[in-house]
Amino acid sequence: MRLHPGETEAVGWRVVTVLDAVRQLRGASPDVTGRPRVIAIDGRGGAGKTSLAERLRKAVPESAVVHTDDIAWNHACFDWGAALAEHVLRPLHRGEPVDFRPVPWITHDRPGSITVPAGAEVIWVEGTGIIREELAPWLDASVWMQGDLDEQERLLSVRDGDSPEQREHVANWLREELPFMLREQPWARATLIVAGPPRIAHDPDTELVVAPPTSPRPLTAAAPPS
Repeated sequence: MRLHPGETEAVGWRVVTVLDAVRQLRGASPDVTGRPRVIAIDGRGGAGKTSLAERLRKAVPESAVVHTDDIAWNHACFDWGAALAEHVLRPLHRGEPVDFRPVPWITHDRPGSITVPAGAEVIWVEGTGIIREELAPWLDASVWMQGDLDEQERLLSVRDGDSPEQREHVANWLREELPFMLREQPWARATLIVAGPPRIAHDPDTELVVAPPTSPRPLTAAAPPS
């Protein structure tokens, strides 16, 4: 398996039901009350983060998804942690709804806003770079999606095309992603690793292929900044 430089290949892969995976992620923060659990889903492009977030949202009816691409839109590849924490994660930790319109949305006349209703049980926050030291105090559990980079890049090419402009965009992205991932090592911080795409036979409608973190550095929920 070709992995991100510095990433350790997970071992102990096994098939579990989606509901069992949800129970494990909930169990990482058993004392959360008065607010939704905030669970991160990280991985490289083409790993299947958005699809997994949607499957988990359907498995937990009182849940919602936040996409970091919406925070990063016309802003930065990875320098969006403070905006996410201040305008999305902080209100969620207070048990409040979210209705956030980032500055670039206003500047570029993008309609709508990033919204999360009050009363949700779980908020799934998905996007490359969400598992990072800066945001650790705000996250109750996390998933790293590990898969062969050749396959993920093939899926990205199918999804986004292979034009010269797209290749330039990918090259610019990797110049930021590679050092960021080496520094943060999200695969070592995650509560659970999910295969993306998986190579083990399973029922794609009801099951996931999972493994434990690749080092004894699981992300734990500390007290968030006041």
